[in-house]
Amino acid sequence: MKEKTNILICEDDINLSSIVADYLRNNDYVVDVAKDGKEGLEKSMNSHYDICLLDIMMPNMNGFDMLQQLRANGRELPVIIVSGRASKEDIINGYKLGCDDYITKPVSMDILIWKIEAILRRVREKNENKLVYFQLGHLHFDSVKQTLGNIHLSSRENDLLLMLCRKRNQLVERNRILKSLWQTDNYFASRSLSVYINHLRNHLQDCPNIKILSVHGKGYKIIDELENVEN
Repeated sequence: MKEKTNILICEDDINLSSIVADYLRNNDYVVDVAKDGKEGLEKSMNSHYDICLLDIMMPNMNGFDMLQQLRANGRELPVIIVSGRASKEDIINGYKLGCDDYITKPVSMDILIWKIEAILRRVREKNENKLVYFQLGHLHFDSVKQTLGNIHLSSRENDLLLMLCRKRNQLVERNRILKSLWQTDNYFASRSLSVYINHLRNHLQDCPNIKILSVHGKGYKIIDELENVEN
């Protein structure tokens, strides 16, 4: 089951924050609200959120100060500033302090959701690209050393398994694999990909719960059957 996105709204206008929160909840997001920058900073430092929607003009601590404190404390929480302040200086200051996007009020809720999802995609891809070690059943996959347990993988096997593991339990499109690893999606590259998929399946045969599934006409995904049963 896909984990829900947790959003923190920092906004002192109770009516506006309620409207935005209700809209996001109706679109399957989990939403928490802070009424000022001080409360927002405390919540963001002590709880997990995937993204923060941050007003500037708030009592106790304004949005700029809250953002500055977040970044000073090393928090990489993605932040979209949502403010009625639309001057070039304010927008530049927001980006200098580390916001990921700056939206001026009034806000189009549809556009807000598209912006939220665009930022979250970039964050997920960045985090996925940091992953280089994976546990596959009882086998440890080290993509730096190119080893799967005591098996030394070829460079192509290693790169292919890494792509699948970074999207564990998710479909990786065949064309994406071909263009990334073979730089072409012609017939010969496609046949070669099928051969390497079979190589990896053979390497994983001692891990009966780990499967590389073929999705006809689309691509492949690696799954842990025990993990899926538990979920």
